[in-house]
Amino acid sequence: MSDSPTAARRPLDEPQAPSGAGPNASTLAAWQDRKFGMFIHFGLYSLAGGMWHGQRVDKGYSEQILANAQVPPKQYEALANQFDPVHFDADAIAALAKAAGMKFIVITAKHHDGFNLFQTAQTPYNVVDGTPYHQDIVKKLAEACARAGLTFGIYYSTIDWHHPGGNTYIESNSNPITPAQEAFNVAQLKELMSHYGPISEIWFDMGKPTPAQSAHFAQTVHALQSQTMISGRVWNHRGDFAVMGDNSEPDVAMELPWQAPASMFPETWGYRSWQPRADLPGKIRENITRLVRVVSQGGNYILNIGPEGDGSVVPYEAQVLHGIGAWLQRNGEAIYGTRKQPFAALDFGYATVGPQAIYLFVAKPPADGQLHLPGLVDTALGRAYRLGSPDATVAVRHDADGASIPLDRLAGWPAADNGGTTVEAFMPVVVLPFKGALHVRPATIAAARDGSFQLQPAQASHYLNYNGEGYEDPATLYKLMWQIDAKASDYTCTVTYTPLPQPTPLDVWIDGQRYRLNLAGAPAGTQDVASQTIPVHRDRAAHPYAMQVEVTPPSPFEQGSRLPVAIRSVVLSPAR
Repeated sequence: MSDSPTAARRPLDEPQAPSGAGPNASTLAAWQDRKFGMFIHFGLYSLAGGMWHGQRVDKGYSEQILANAQVPPKQYEALANQFDPVHFDADAIAALAKAAGMKFIVITAKHHDGFNLFQTAQTPYNVVDGTPYHQDIVKKLAEACARAGLTFGIYYSTIDWHHPGGNTYIESNSNPITPAQEAFNVAQLKELMSHYGPISEIWFDMGKPTPAQSAHFAQTVHALQSQTMISGRVWNHRGDFAVMGDNSEPDVAMELPWQAPASMFPETWGYRSWQPRADLPGKIRENITRLVRVVSQGGNYILNIGPEGDGSVVPYEAQVLHGIGAWLQRNGEAIYGTRKQPFAALDFGYATVGPQAIYLFVAKPPADGQLHLPGLVDTALGRAYRLGSPDATVAVRHDADGASIPLDRLAGWPAADNGGTTVEAFMPVVVLPFKGALHVRPATIAAARDGSFQLQPAQASHYLNYNGEGYEDPATLYKLMWQIDAKASDYTCTVTYTPLPQPTPLDVWIDGQRYRLNLAGAPAGTQDVASQTIPVHRDRAAHPYAMQVEVTPPSPFEQGSRLPVAIRSVVLSPAR
């Protein structure tokens, strides 16, 4: 792979990364290989622990108690005089992350309250200059990660309630960024990217910067460390990876690198002293399942801990991480370095794909004892076995619909998980080796009697842009894709759409071949529907099992580009 600072290019039917310096293909692959990491929310709010003046504050996340409890700023700032986290043990935290099977750590260098866990020349409101602790926590953790072989990242809030002109709470934290605050942020970003070694990712968060400000933040980072992965919450589609909503996962197919952030409890990320912490086995199972679900869709999973005000890790949270790590010790081969499942859905659970094996996660043992793999055809399959027990194998059955694995013939298969109390038996993994290329026939849309297809948007796979103008900005559509059971080689393709006032270019892709349409416009209010017809050709070598039909913005198109018109239908009729 090239070490050029220029960002890796993507296929032309996918959104392109912003121009200029950025992670190359090798960096992107390494980032995607890690799969599981630790988030740490730690700061002055950890001292408060979700309490103010002896009262529980149950509104919002505890790390935002300054706003949620309407604490007078001077009273909150006074917490710095008490902040002395003598039990913050960076090496122990790194060791805990490794025991959990995590490959990277991201810590809150600065959260919305404006307090800094690193020494900064921009303000004395930091852990070194403004507290009795007098130690740079970001530096301590960066060095501990380097010793432990973990990659290190930082969280950075672009809003700052402590900064003059930026210290106003706005619902959903959609604060505009003032020019003075922009300059302050850029100065701090230069410090963070210059003094703490390699930064694997920077987790921007919240605010509502302008497109120019988002570009300024991203370019500042990449000018100093071109291979740092920037989170989508730098906003305005300037990130190197998309970020889902808090404790959320995508419900559509994803093409770009992405990450799902999760907290131990959805109510808070920062430490909450009175948070109920019950059902430890259930919490371990919950997070194993989330990890598997995210990885099977091609994402990375970052799970948060919220240390107490003295820096100590909450014992319950450490126990959860050890439980996940025990499961990964047996099953990590099916997680790290894999890619998303090639199946639309599996009735028993999830799958990932390694270089020469499919990994099948059995979340719900099938009633008939068979793991059905729809569409798995024309692939040289080996004998299946449970991960960790390669000597007890079973032959795979083939039929017209795909392949199946008889669990009832697999020696040593766990009959039950003992109520989920034993990691050994929870969500076991079956390994299905293969040689050569992996072929999965997608579910297809059947033709009408005359061989034609009338494709509706509701039948398509939808691909969405995330991380636009701010947290509340809805995802937008950039691609529709259909898989159809086409028998002919040549078709006429008619795209029906709602016209804009001006002519509009649109790309139609047939089996990876691009066809450029210049859709006619119509004066507003004069025409509800218009259409354009072109001849297209099927390339069976490119897509042997189905014709793949896509509509996208005119390529190449950057992240954030929307499908330029509303598609009513795409009709394909065999050429006569």
